[in-house]
Amino acid sequence: MSFELPFPVTVEIKGITKVATFTRLSDALEAIRTSLARLPLDDDQAGYLADLFGDASAARIAHQLVEFGAVRAIAFVGIESAHPIHLRATDPE
Repeated sequence: MSFELPFPVTVEIKGITKVATFTRLSDALEAIRTSLARLPLDDDQAGYLADLFGDASAARIAHQLVEFGAVRAIAFVGIESAHPIHLRATDPE
């Protein structure tokens, strides 16, 4: 399901990806899922993040972006490597 927002969405996974801006939330979520799929996450982390950023969560994420302007999570790679995940509403230029 696709949710259109009245603003672009900026995405970054610290230490993994550069900041990127998407006009559609579905594209931003796909970019996150693609980047996370390349990480050596354990099964619990992979499952948690797949649920958190999956298509079924798009409505919740859209609501959080509209109401609060951001969504944040952390991907843990091993026990010592934490990578904050940031989605934020971006002012259209």
